[in-house]
Amino acid sequence: MKVLISADLEGISGVVHPTETNPGGYDYERGRALMTAEVNAAIAGVLEAMPGAEVLVADAHGPFRNLLPEELDRRVRLVRGRPRPLGMLAGLDDQTDAVLFVGYHARSGAGPAVLAHTISDAVLDVRLNGRPVGEIGLNAALAGFHGAPVVLLSGDDAACAELLELVPGAATVAVKQALGQAAAIALHPDEAREQLHRVAAKAIRRHDRVPLLTLPGPLKVEIDLSGPYTVDLATLIPGVGRAPGARTVTFTAADVGEAYRLVQLVTQLAQIKPG
Repeated sequence: MKVLISADLEGISGVVHPTETNPGGYDYERGRALMTAEVNAAIAGVLEAMPGAEVLVADAHGPFRNLLPEELDRRVRLVRGRPRPLGMLAGLDDQTDAVLFVGYHARSGAGPAVLAHTISDAVLDVRLNGRPVGEIGLNAALAGFHGAPVVLLSGDDAACAELLELVPGAATVAVKQALGQAAAIALHPDEAREQLHRVAAKAIRRHDRVPLLTLPGPLKVEIDLSGPYTVDLATLIPGVGRAPGARTVTFTAADVGEAYRLVQLVTQLAQIKPG
């Protein structure tokens, strides 16, 4: 059995503020230690249920260099660094049997939700065939495209609800209750890890009963961007056009895989500033 754990930071218990998630910021080092510990709890659950499983962990926050490699369970392999194919789901392939989302957050515009956003502050919204999706929806759809169900998500209550709307059979662990963008009532980290360990084991045992999120192509993709300069750059990509107005680009993708790659590219273009 092959399992991929995709780990973000905003949905970790106790993390509520941007400075806790950005390298060099106040309490970032504590945040990444908490992140590593919650990932280890999920790993322990997976390998308790399936001792022979092959487990990959994709560091999927910001620079993709947050997890502490020396503190990570030695039975897994770590996917680290960027840019890379499949972004937050690097390591996913058609042989992957199950995917777990640890430390995930709700999409841009959701609320109350802790540190809600979609990919970066440059992206205001992403829509697939008119339906708004965040990182949870994009990644769950990409997992489904490769035949892998998302069996578990941990994060705040808003993130858990977002996955359950898309994948009703998934398991969730709400490690905090959102009070706003930068406030929550959080479980003690030890309690969060114990729940994650227990629920991950149960989720893996029933992975074959969790439905795939499948979005058949072609897909109309719309991305609302905060900067007009990024819109100008994005329209240089063949097939990408500007929707009426100043901030939205649109394109048609043959399938989820193509849509995911182009969303990644447009997001990276947002990091380029006028010379």
